[in-house]
Amino acid sequence: MEEVIALIDKIIDEHKSMFQDLENLEQVANDAEAIIGLDEAKETHMPGRADNRESLVDLEQLLETIDKGIQAHFNREEVALLNAFEQHGDRKLTLALHSLLTEHNNLTDRLAHSKQEVATLIGGSLSRHIWEATAYDMRAYLGQTRKLFEEHAEMEQELLHTLRNELTGVPEGSE
Repeated sequence: MEEVIALIDKIIDEHKSMFQDLENLEQVANDAEAIIGLDEAKETHMPGRADNRESLVDLEQLLETIDKGIQAHFNREEVALLNAFEQHGDRKLTLALHSLLTEHNNLTDRLAHSKQEVATLIGGSLSRHIWEATAYDMRAYLGQTRKLFEEHAEMEQELLHTLRNELTGVPEGSE
């Protein structure tokens, strides 16, 4: 049972770390958008400029890091955590976790889409107007992706705390 509690605590900590990584991702995307806005104001923006490319490369690297971390995290949830819920949780908790785990594909698909959009922007083959529209859309999409990840993690957190409290004998609501 101590292993299950340790696993739950690890996943709770990973959720906190993921929130920070997603905030950083959105900030890098906002920085890229700010550069675009400054360039527009100066009427000197051109696709492929070095400063735009640098911020997009940073965004690409951050997306790759987040994607790798998310894949490992989701794997822990889908294997070890699900097993723990099936062994130690009641049917209602286990079904709730199963339901949340089905969201993982959508969330990873959103990251893959964002990675593709960044690669397209870095490619430099788009016209100025298409490039700017794509960059703006990508920024909005990343903001929505972050929101979906946070909502997903919050629901998982509730389940994790519930099972943890049941395993440790802590009454519900007295965390």
